[in-house]
Amino acid sequence: MAVTTLVQAQKVDLIKNEKEKKVEVNIDGKPFTSYYYPGEDVLKKAVLYPVMTAKGTVVTRGWPLNPRPGERVDHPHHVGIWLNYEDVNGNDYWNNSNSVDHAKRAYGTIVHTGIKSIKSGKNKGELTVTADWIDKDGKLTLKETTVYTFSGKGDTRMVDRSTTLTAVNGDVAMPDIKDGMFAIRVARELELPSNKPEIFTDASGIATKVPQLNNEGITGNYRNSNGIEGEATWAKRAVWCNLTGKIKNEDISIAIIDHPKNVGYPSYWHSRGYGLFAVNPLGQKAFSGGKEVLNFKLKNGESTTFRYRVVVASEHLKDEALNTLAADFAKTK
Repeated sequence: MAVTTLVQAQKVDLIKNEKEKKVEVNIDGKPFTSYYYPGEDVLKKAVLYPVMTAKGTVVTRGWPLNPRPGERVDHPHHVGIWLNYEDVNGNDYWNNSNSVDHAKRAYGTIVHTGIKSIKSGKNKGELTVTADWIDKDGKLTLKETTVYTFSGKGDTRMVDRSTTLTAVNGDVAMPDIKDGMFAIRVARELELPSNKPEIFTDASGIATKVPQLNNEGITGNYRNSNGIEGEATWAKRAVWCNLTGKIKNEDISIAIIDHPKNVGYPSYWHSRGYGLFAVNPLGQKAFSGGKEVLNFKLKNGESTTFRYRVVVASEHLKDEALNTLAADFAKTK
């Protein structure tokens, strides 16, 4: 059944947990996710983790924070839901983790600097946080302000992320590159079935060999706003992309929606079968085979805002429902 306006919005409670360095998000009295900022000794960025359906099913990968049997153990920087980029003034924020050799490449770190406001509400909850993008030498490059808006209706959960990045300490270059920008790493069951061994290589040339995995219970499939499905959604422009699958007996959709005010709209999608589900508005050369190039830059003092909506539903959402959600999202600032 499609999402309709007849379904009543649910109460959202945001609970600050300083001891565990997170803000817990409960919708209709049940956990949805947490804004998790453990510090750079654990993660090189803050994330939303874990993410759950209205029925309590975890849809994000557990490894490396909370490993579960049968998961892939590649790309340790893929945790929960996050936003960063592979090249900012020559520093790689995307691939940074405690597993890489920091002497071989310039890695940047996104440091959580504060919680500006927490607002619970009967229809939505709003969390505003700040962060500093720090390069390998400790220089502040970008200041970030992010507003998360959480809501729920029926068996559907949503989070809107609006992230404003401001160049400080000089101009900032974010050249055209593949790995970025807004992403979720999903549970094994929501990956697309694969029958071949694979090797994944990150930006620093570190290869991870992944043998053929058991496809039992692996049910994922992508579909975008233009009707393209499967791994063919990779490197295609679209307003939204929807990942459907099943965990145990629960039908699940995870959709990401782009916003008309974003750079590069409608964006290219970095939708991989192995569970990385990302949208990258700045990596046009990599996705167009060199036909388009966007070497994005901010002059000192300039800002840009990236806006994305994530929908997590305990059903397989139809195109009509997603088109309605996208039209609604397009009306937001």
